[in-house]
This record gives sequence, structure tokens and C-alpha cells, in this order.
Amino acid sequence: MSGTRSLIRIFTAVFFLLPILAKTSIAAVIPAHQSIVAWLGSATCLQCHETEAQQVFHSAHYQWLGETPYMTTGPYIQGKLDIGVNSYCINTTGNWAGCGACHVGLGVRPEPVVSQAQLENIDCLICHQDDYKRKKVNGTFVPDTGLMTISIVQAAQTVHRPTRKSCLQCHAKGGGGDNYKRGDMAIAHGVTADRNFDVHMATTGANLACQACHTTEEHHIAGRGSDLRQTDLDVDMTCTRCHTNKASTTGHANLTINRHVARVACQTCHIATYARNATDTTATEMTETHRDWRQPHVTASGAIHPTPTMAGNLTPRYAWWNGTSSNHLLFDDAVYDPQTGRIPTSRPIGDINEFPSKLYPFKYKTATQPLATELNQLIALDTSVYFLNGNVQSSIESGLANMGYLPNEPYSWVETDTMQLLTHEIAPASAALACTSCHNNTSRMDLTGALGYQLKGLRSSVCIQCHEMKSYEENTEYLKVHDKHVSSKKYDCSWCHDFSRPERGLTLTPILTKLTDVINILKIMVGQTPATSTSVILDKNGDGKIGLAEAIGSLRDAANL
Repeated sequence: MSGTRSLIRIFTAVFFLLPILAKTSIAAVIPAHQSIVAWLGSATCLQCHETEAQQVFHSAHYQWLGETPYMTTGPYIQGKLDIGVNSYCINTTGNWAGCGACHVGLGVRPEPVVSQAQLENIDCLICHQDDYKRKKVNGTFVPDTGLMTISIVQAAQTVHRPTRKSCLQCHAKGGGGDNYKRGDMAIAHGVTADRNFDVHMATTGANLACQACHTTEEHHIAGRGSDLRQTDLDVDMTCTRCHTNKASTTGHANLTINRHVARVACQTCHIATYARNATDTTATEMTETHRDWRQPHVTASGAIHPTPTMAGNLTPRYAWWNGTSSNHLLFDDAVYDPQTGRIPTSRPIGDINEFPSKLYPFKYKTATQPLATELNQLIALDTSVYFLNGNVQSSIESGLANMGYLPNEPYSWVETDTMQLLTHEIAPASAALACTSCHNNTSRMDLTGALGYQLKGLRSSVCIQCHEMKSYEENTEYLKVHDKHVSSKKYDCSWCHDFSRPERGLTLTPILTKLTDVINILKIMVGQTPATSTSVILDKNGDGKIGLAEAIGSLRDAANL
């Protein structure tokens, strides 16, 4: 009899689960969640998952603040919740209600100290249920069951790990629309089968979840663009976690490519263009390249936004990046970049001479926004006013008041710009850049100009270091001349350029050889391992040890330049 009752219970459970299974994969049904028969808001999740809620509370996704070990400007704790400034909506000051639409909370502004009210503000379903929709009622997000294909109870019963769709509902639409902000992150990434759009995320490609690259630990997530401030999880994200040998000098079949991997990022060759069009979506996947706050316009949805300039299939900008960034902050003095004539809101830090700097691709974005002239500060224009009625003057005055200034402060219109790391939209290997894409032309990048590969002097003065002046055609014989000196004669870059590549073990100029010896001796004296082998420290008394006096003597000899 008990066996019959068990069968009846199983049949009944399956019968009531059929509508759910029609919408959700069987793997998504969590047995422990089948006891949920009523939705009590966040309390439903907190009954069992308070530990997880504590983790979310302390994460960058909830706080919008965090530690900034890779920022060179501002306080150690910062983010877009407080003093972060960009070339999109400038700053969140004055419009938490609007900016918080993509926050993982239910409407209450995050606070630094945990409380029951803050834990109850966490919206688990926004990341863990793709079929969940929400709307704001009296300042609080509630389920929008009219837009949902399953009930809110079914949604709670069938929660799942975040999918690409889960992440993209916020990350693809940042900045005002699909792919507006990042340029390499569109709604199409969640559904496309077009491998040429993104070989990693296309369903006919690797079909990777975001977590395949963005390591997660206790609701903290690795990864940050160069223009983002806080680091949520400090775990190195590199292509070689999967492509294990590609950073080695034998990882590619082409020896010339292998020479580049130490100083050129994978993305540089494998993202030839960005904001490309996915062939199987109705959207164009274009990105915003300029935003003009002087010109409000009504969007197709009826919202009032500043006028954007959209473009697609763009060539990246290239810059040296060592992993650190300089970002503009609220109340900073405005400083113009002499190269662009604009006020930078984000710049990657790096240099051709610096290791581990590599050449990376970036989206370059500009904006026209207000500057308090006498204060010399960018104004955090109040977007709650702007989006309400498009009144530019009122939104500037309200923004000044929010910053603690008089609303009648004089202002002018200036242009800002930002550089944003590109790392999605990796194309198939067959579409990678060729040598001629970058060398012997400036249509893609100015190697012998802004990027630092120019000769250290006139060709005549460079050549006569070793021999008489030689002539050659720059556009047709450059690679031949380069390979003769580097590949055949093993000369380091410093013979002809203002930078060196000591890791390649080439013959350094005499001055650099001396400097290397000095550095190696100093490292040995303080107990460190020298970067390269050295024979300049002499064991003069033959006791098999290097004493302090011997090291100092060798240092004097090596420093005698």
C-alpha cells in the first residue's frame, strides 16, 4: 500500500511539473525548490540562502564599489556608485532610481554595512532566472508577471546558474541600448549561431557561458575592462587558460607570430573589427561612438536621451597596456590630452619599454558634455531631469546643485573621450590580422609614430653605428632589413630604436649591457635572482662565494661607463 501511495505522489508531482518542464530543461528543476508553493519576495530565497545573500551584498555587482588595485587615480575604494565618471551618463549622482534599473537590488540604494533590510533588497532572480521580468512600483521592483511566460512560483522553483542571456540583459544594454557602451557585447551574443560574429559564444562555435572565462567565487566575478574601476575577484583572465601554449615562442605555426606574443595581446590580432553585425539577428549590433548632451532626442521607445552617433564594423584604436588604468573622477580638475584635444575619462597605462605592457585593441568613444568653466570640473548632469523632459539647462543646474555648487555656475561645452578594452567578438583564426595589416601602412595603427616603433634618430645616424649608410625602400624592403639584423645578426631593438627587448636574449648595445650588469649585481646583492645570467661578479679570492666586498668591486667595474 505504501508503494502505491509513493507512486501516486510521484505521478502527482510530475503532473504539476509538466507546465514547468515545457518551459525549462529538466536539469534546471531543483528538487529542494519544489517545496516552494508561494512567492514571498526575497524572504523566499533568504530562508535557505542567507550565506549566498551575504556574498552578493559584498560583491561589486551589489555595492557598485570595490577595491581598485589596478587603478592609478583616486581612493582605493571607489566605483560608479560614488565618484566614477565616464563619457556615457557621466555619473550616477542624482539618478539612483534610473541608474539602478540594472542593479541586482530591488530598488534600495546599497549601503556599506550589511543589514537585514539590505539582504532583503537583493534580487536573486535577476541573475538566476531568465524567464523573470520585473517592474518598479512605488520605487520597488516587483515581478512583472504580465511579461513572464511562467508564474513567479515556477520561476523560483526553476532557478539556474546565470546564462549568457542573464548577464547580457544588463551588460549588453549599458549606456542606453544594445551594444551602445562596450562595442563588443550585444544581445546577439546570447543567441547567435554566427561564428564570424563571436567564435567563443556562437552556438555553432564553442557556445561558452560567460563563467567559462569570468571565474566566479562566492558570487564574486573576475574580469574588468580597462575603463572599469573596482576589481571584484582578482583572478587573472588570460586566453592561455584554454589556449595553453599560445603565449609560448612555439605556440603558433608561424615563427614571425611567435615573436609577437610577448608584446602583442591575443585580442589585437583576433579582433580585426568590432561592433560587427551578426548575420542571424534583426539588430545591427552597432555601437555608440559619440554622445551629444546638447541635443536631446526621443527614442523609438519614447524615452528622451542625448543624441548618439552610431557606427559598426569599426577598426580598434591600439595602445600599450600593463593592466592598470587612469580614470577621471568627480571633482577632478579637467586636463586636456594634447594628442586628442579632449578630456580623457579613461586611459590604459602602459609603455613600449615597460614589461608586462602589451599592445591591446580599444574602443574609442567621445562625448560632448558640460564643464563648470571657473571650477574646471566636469558637471555630473542630472539625468533624472534630462530623461524626464529633455531640459538641458535644468539638468545642468540640478547637477551642479547635487555636486554642492551654485546652480548658476557658468559652464561651457567640451569634448571628453574614453578608451575601453575590447575582448569579445573574437573571430575565427582564419580572420586574424596578417602582417601587412599593421606593418608598412598606417591605415590600422601608426607603429612608427604614436606606438613608439620609430627609429631613435635619422637613418643615417642609426646605420653608421656599425657600418656605412645603406639605402633601401621603406615600404618594400623593411622586413628584409629587419630580419637581417634581428633574426640573423641577433641585434637587440635598442641598436635602432628607443626600446629594448631583453627577454629575447639578443645582443644589447654596450650601454645597455653595462646597465644590465649593474641591475643584475644589485639584485644578487639583495638576494634576488637576476633576470639574465651574468658573469660580471668575480670570485676574486677563489673561495667559491661572493662576498660583499667582491660584489661592490664588481659593481664599480660594471658601472664604469
